[in-house]
Amino acid sequence: MTTASTASQPVSLYGFLTPRPGHADELRKLLMDLVEPSRGHDGSLQYHLHEQEDGRFFLYEVWRSQEDLDRHNTTPLLRAFMDELPQHIEGAPEAYFGVMRSPYPAIVA
Repeated sequence: MTTASTASQPVSLYGFLTPRPGHADELRKLLMDLVEPSRGHDGSLQYHLHEQEDGRFFLYEVWRSQEDLDRHNTTPLLRAFMDELPQHIEGAPEAYFGVMRSPYPAIVA
C-alpha cells in the first residue's frame, strides 16, 4: 500500500518460493542471477537470497521508496524472471510487502 505519507519511506519485500520437485537448481540459478543486478538498481538498499533447510528460498529486499521498487519491477531482467518463474515453483509465491517503520541506518560512503 502506498500513500502520500509513505511514498518516500523505505519499503521491504520478502517472501518464500517453493521449488517444484526437480527444479531447485534451476530456481536457485534464476534467483542468484537477480542478486547482483538488483543490488545495482537505483534505490536498492538490501537484496538477499537465503535457502531454507526445507528447500524453500527466502528473498529479502529493502528499497529506498515504493517508486524505486516499482521501477525495479519493470526492468527487463525482472520481467523475464517473472515470465519463467511459474514453471519452477510449486504454488504461488508467498510474498509480503511493508513500509519500514524503524529508522533505516545511514549509509556511509
